[in-house]
Amino acid sequence: MTRSTVDDALTTTVVNLFPRLTPVEQCISVALYRLLAEGRPVARDALAARVGLPPAQVAEILGNWYGVFYDTSGAIIGYWGLALREMKHRFRVNGQPLYAWCAWDTLFLPQILGAVAEVESACPVSGEAIRLTVSPLGVEAVHPESTVVSFVTPERAKVEEDVVLNFCHYVHFFRSAEAAQGWLLPHPGTRLLTVEQAWTLGGEKNLAQYGEMLAIEGMGNEAGKAFAAGNRPAR
Repeated sequence: MTRSTVDDALTTTVVNLFPRLTPVEQCISVALYRLLAEGRPVARDALAARVGLPPAQVAEILGNWYGVFYDTSGAIIGYWGLALREMKHRFRVNGQPLYAWCAWDTLFLPQILGAVAEVESACPVSGEAIRLTVSPLGVEAVHPESTVVSFVTPERAKVEEDVVLNFCHYVHFFRSAEAAQGWLLPHPGTRLLTVEQAWTLGGEKNLAQYGEMLAIEGMGNEAGKAFAAGNRPAR
């Protein structure tokens, strides 16, 4: 699918909902996503080893982030849109079954993971199955083709308070714009985006958070390729 334009005001609002990351934080964040995508809880020491930083420094940074979820042993099982425990949006990468917090997560995560994802969800109104193939370069396939994405832009304080409750619970795939109309009415502040628009918006979010960090085939750069090859960040 071709890249779709998104209203500049919406892009600015969405980008400002998410924290800016330092170069070290970018490395930790991408490494955490990619370790989690292997399908196992991520111990903080294992994350520190992956990025070549002291465990105490990594633990301190993680402690300052919202949107990180742990199991009873203290290992990470969910992070900013990606989850190991079952959720509504199924997200398969490299054959590994994973889950996403909301519809939009399935569209921006492939860029961060540097991998193609097979997505399965369901329209919350009709119950009809919705399937997508999403790569780091765009949405390769979507069924049904009329699928749209609901979206909301809460205040940043609300996102920091509870990103799942105040953001993710309002971001779904619908089989069509017509199917979504009845759901939109009792949910003020929500809107609809095309799948292509939602993917583009996710790319803008990724760019604002990670800049040149991401190594995306066909879109990569030397900084991102160096990270993918295992080079470590400066402390």
